Amino acid sequence: MAVALLLLWALCNAIRVNGEESNGQCDHKLKFNPRPHSVSIQEFGAIGDGKTLNTIAFRNAIFYLKSFADKGGAQLYVPPGQWLTGSFNLTSHLTLFLEKDAIILGSQDPSHWGIVEPLPSYGRGIELPGRRYRSLVNGYMLRDVVITGDNGTIDGQGSVWWEWFTSHSLNYTRPHLVEFVSSEYVLVSNISLLNAPAYNIHPVYCSNVHIHNISVYAPPESPYTVGIVPDSSDNICIEDCNISMGHDAIAFKSGWDEYGIAYGRPTTIAHVRRVDLRSSTGSSLAFGSEMSGGISDILVEEVHLYDSLTGIEFRTTTDAFPVLEKITLQNIIGTNITIAGNFKGIEESPFTFICLSNISLSINSTSLSPWQCSYVSGFSESVFPEPCPELMNSSTSSCGILMLELQFYNIIL
Repeated sequence: MAVALLLLWALCNAIRVNGEESNGQCDHKLKFNPRPHSVSIQEFGAIGDGKTLNTIAFRNAIFYLKSFADKGGAQLYVPPGQWLTGSFNLTSHLTLFLEKDAIILGSQDPSHWGIVEPLPSYGRGIELPGRRYRSLVNGYMLRDVVITGDNGTIDGQGSVWWEWFTSHSLNYTRPHLVEFVSSEYVLVSNISLLNAPAYNIHPVYCSNVHIHNISVYAPPESPYTVGIVPDSSDNICIEDCNISMGHDAIAFKSGWDEYGIAYGRPTTIAHVRRVDLRSSTGSSLAFGSEMSGGISDILVEEVHLYDSLTGIEFRTTTDAFPVLEKITLQNIIGTNITIAGNFKGIEESPFTFICLSNISLSINSTSLSPWQCSYVSGFSESVFPEPCPELMNSSTSSCGILMLELQFYNIIL
């Protein structure tokens, strides 16, 4: 695998960025009408003792609430307690509301999660050939769905999945915590997500997804756990979130190799702002490596990256020559940095129009070469330390579609 573009900052304690907000997707709020009908999960026999399996209760409750779809929709209320369950599907015009101290617990028995076919833009499981485990909370071809609460929690209890993954004991690719497929007008807010087996929130082939004011956590040692993964989706907003993961915090994707190319749906029109991101073994903000369908029109601003192996990373492979162009990085401050930027293009498809502006990075004493470049061209203005010659053209008029406004402190790689 060839890494297309890397900007490396790691292990930092930082403060929130200061900067002016730009007009982006997060400025266009989704509007949901109040649900005129509401039921409690307890009305369907659920027991919140952390031991009783409540999968049937969740499925029956949602099946019942489906009848209110043409009557203004409905709410499923989850009161305080520990509600153990396997996989279940949501329905359109539904709000899943988690009260304070309500915890939906994912079962640690894999037979409670179910098996599904691979996504068509991937052609196989991400980790293993063939099928994959169903996510804990699922939405397929839905419209007008809300997962929210008073800081309730969805806990995937992923430690057993991490052990099985590390020991190569799984027959299928690990499940995610929340997955929406081919859905639109989705809101996830005011909850905590813990210990996902793999991804926490995975909107794939979706439109108009807003995720805000959530906390996402997995231990640093959890293998390849990822926070939010917009995948072949558009009109995405991620704001006011705190995400700390074993691998990537936010990762944009759009399918894998020939399957992603054939499916042909990019991830586009996304806005990330006012987020705190931590990534122990991956990148706080990642693009790819599965992005064969394309990624474009992404705006990232007012972010705080800390204690991360990599701050921002673009990944691709040489199997199909990638086109990487029109990327703008500006208004960045960092201290105690080992590698400011590592830009590695491909001879047959160099990366172009990389624009650096108003960047000040304090490099630590262990750094031998703060900038590393090959097969890349671009522009820079007010950048310290001085970047590679390939990036030192003075004109910034061609700076393009990705703008990042970041601020970093006490970064050690």
